[in-house]
Amino acid sequence: MAVQQRRGSKTRKRLRRTHFKLNVTGLTTCPNCGTLIRAHHVCPECHHYAGKDVITKEVPKKEKGKAKK
Repeated sequence: MAVQQRRGSKTRKRLRRTHFKLNVTGLTTCPNCGTLIRAHHVCPECHHYAGKDVITKEVPKKEKGKAKK
């Protein structure tokens, strides 16, 4: 294993770790419902993107007379 030659200072350690920060995601408001959404993504609440309804949920029809056990 690698062993360090000399102890690094607190400043050197902190300077090295400045590049490990997380990036802030771009949040915008949905023009249809007003909730916060990530930029360039479909709204999870109303399923709109660029003013269009993208995801449509189809409700399955229940068949009468057939009971599942």
